[in-house]
Amino acid sequence: MVFHFNRAKIVNFALIMANPLKQLAGQTMIYGLSTILARIINFLLVPIYTRVLSPENYGVVTEFMAYIAVLQVVLVLGLETGCFRFANKEGVDPRKVYSSAFVTVFSVGATFLALMLAFANPIASALGYDGYGACIRYMGGILALDAVTAILFAKLRQENKAFKFAIFKTVKIVAEMGANLYLFLVFPKHVESHSWLLNFIPATPDFSYVIFSIFVSCVVCGLLFIPDFFKLSFSLDRKLTRQMLAYSLPLMVAALPGIMNDFLDRILFRFFDSNPDQWRESVGLYQAAVKLAVIMNLFIQMFRYAAEPFFFRQSREKGSLKLYADVQEYFTAFCGLVFLGVILYIDIIALILGPQFREAVGIVPIMLLSYMILGMLFNVSMWYKLSGKTNVAIWITLSGLAVTALVIVLFMPTYSYWAAAYGHLASYIVMFIISAVLGAKYYPIPYRWGRLLMIMLLMGAVYGVSLLIDSAIFSGFDIRAASAGQAVAKLGIHTALILSYLAGAWYIIRARRTQK
Repeated sequence: MVFHFNRAKIVNFALIMANPLKQLAGQTMIYGLSTILARIINFLLVPIYTRVLSPENYGVVTEFMAYIAVLQVVLVLGLETGCFRFANKEGVDPRKVYSSAFVTVFSVGATFLALMLAFANPIASALGYDGYGACIRYMGGILALDAVTAILFAKLRQENKAFKFAIFKTVKIVAEMGANLYLFLVFPKHVESHSWLLNFIPATPDFSYVIFSIFVSCVVCGLLFIPDFFKLSFSLDRKLTRQMLAYSLPLMVAALPGIMNDFLDRILFRFFDSNPDQWRESVGLYQAAVKLAVIMNLFIQMFRYAAEPFFFRQSREKGSLKLYADVQEYFTAFCGLVFLGVILYIDIIALILGPQFREAVGIVPIMLLSYMILGMLFNVSMWYKLSGKTNVAIWITLSGLAVTALVIVLFMPTYSYWAAAYGHLASYIVMFIISAVLGAKYYPIPYRWGRLLMIMLLMGAVYGVSLLIDSAIFSGFDIRAASAGQAVAKLGIHTALILSYLAGAWYIIRARRTQK
């Protein structure tokens, strides 16, 4: 028997085998870019919000966004993930899966919207926002539209239409930014010629401008999906729907502690702030300071998009456990650099905020450290994803939520937003410790804890030295009033401290490794 080898066919086969990994990496980047773009644009709007709105008004925005974040998880019912599971099941028609999910979520979203429309004014009054029933209606529209488009976005992901997904997300983000810029910067100067907008928003900028801008972006996104909307059969397979809900609802319940842990503090200001009459102002100041720490969170988000598929790809490779430990060290060292970069240049970075928002800048180091621990937690928690013991995730998150709630309830009546910041830090530390202990038992990864501790101590030492130098040489320093010489001297010393941290971190990670 003679075998004839066709070189072209062999090359094509190799390309087909390689394509899934290339496709995964490419799509991860595309999906990640749209999410990161949203965070960047949201950050770029902070200078406008904190200069046009009062801390109290910005606090109201923050409260509404907390409600939206939590309710988004509830209204989708976990069916995004449920669609992925059942659409790939043998013998199940994907069209029935997405049609059933869409009809279910649409029904829930429409019912929710109807209730919000019917009771908008009473809800607004109960929250203390008499005359702002329109904002409640906009919030209902945002949540209903986000819920139904979530299923359509899931369908795009299922069909590997990553570019269409990213384009729609980007258009939505740009629409929100455009609406914000127009309403805050253009509309107040041309109210008379744009009087039709007064049917939707007041003439004077306030928190309703932000909510209305988000609503506009959701409407734009919904319009983009009209062709996809009409491709659905709108049929409800009752048996399939019951199976999907039985799978998806527990996922929704499991996701709630995580989202609640992120936003619970914003909600509890209303009940526990040290100044009950000005709690909205406290929320606004807190949120503005948190925005300065989002630089750390942005890096962590980017890292997660790249790292998660990487960890799974490497799980079957020899030496993967040592590789995970190495990644944690480099990640921790880089987070330390971000921490010091923000804190040691905070005089410049704080200028992003309006003057009346800068009094809460003191919590920025706490939030940066919190996000750093959260990023390290992501690395440490990979053990239950790699080992399949994902059921422990909910218990770890619930423990973190309990700590957050406890710290806020006990200390916010005395320390206001400082308690919220320390609540996050305590929560993430507890979750990190629990995950690390369980990981050492069920999926041991050879983390070099001494080396990680040395990196953290080095970061803390550099920060401490900067505080000592500032108090001794630059006491009362204000970059807006300082001379050029003073500003250059302080920034120069802080830059030298950052370089010393880089040298020390390099020695801890690289030089000590070569000595082994």
